[in-house]
Amino acid sequence: MSVALMFRLRLVAFCYLVAIISHSASAQRPAAPQSSLKTKPSGAPEAQITFSAVHVDGSYIALTFDDGPSAKLTPKLLDLLAAHHIKATFFVIGENVSEHPEIVARAAREGHQIGNHSWSHPNLGKMSDDAVRRQLQRTEDAIKSAIGAPPTLLRPPYGSITARQKRWIHADFGYEIILWDVDPLDWKRPGPAVVRNRIVKQTRPGSIVLAHDIHPGTIDAMPATIEQLEANGFKFVTVSELIQMARPETPKPTPGG
Repeated sequence: MSVALMFRLRLVAFCYLVAIISHSASAQRPAAPQSSLKTKPSGAPEAQITFSAVHVDGSYIALTFDDGPSAKLTPKLLDLLAAHHIKATFFVIGENVSEHPEIVARAAREGHQIGNHSWSHPNLGKMSDDAVRRQLQRTEDAIKSAIGAPPTLLRPPYGSITARQKRWIHADFGYEIILWDVDPLDWKRPGPAVVRNRIVKQTRPGSIVLAHDIHPGTIDAMPATIEQLEANGFKFVTVSELIQMARPETPKPTPGG
């Protein structure tokens, strides 16, 4: 046997031995931890908790009134709503609820929805979690004392709230966060005709209309506003009823599709 042949045979044997040892070590190596092998699951999309309008079938809208109750104006508004068989949603201030619980009780008794609008109308987005919690809990307690049930909706004053606050408030209180898509800027007191025209012009099916039951001009604007909205074919529901009517958005067509 030549020297070259012997060298090749030894090289083949050596490579074979290395392969056997490598395979044995691989078989005995512990498997990688399961968690390191997992890919992040896609999961179902998170439920929507913030609404400024709702995609609905039909001309349904929600009238909402902030900052009450007012001892003088809210009962007048309730009389008007009752005459038109309209159910609205009132986002109340805790301080006012504590002063006029009977008005809040009447609103709930007549089928209107009561939502939390904080105790004293601060900017929640600039407050600590503890301070926000006190504002909401104190108001919830006042509402529950007045109507026998806690609210399920929150409208942050000025619409100011962070994404993180939305998550923990929803987790801790169960509130849906309600904003708006129709704003007549009635707090600037532009006059009843302007308030009416702005609301009528901006309102669409699924709209959440913002107004305030603490301004005389707003209350004076409501009869003509409601009559015009009714003439335009709109039907009135509470915010929670509107949310329950939600339909998936229609996908926009792709170019060339």
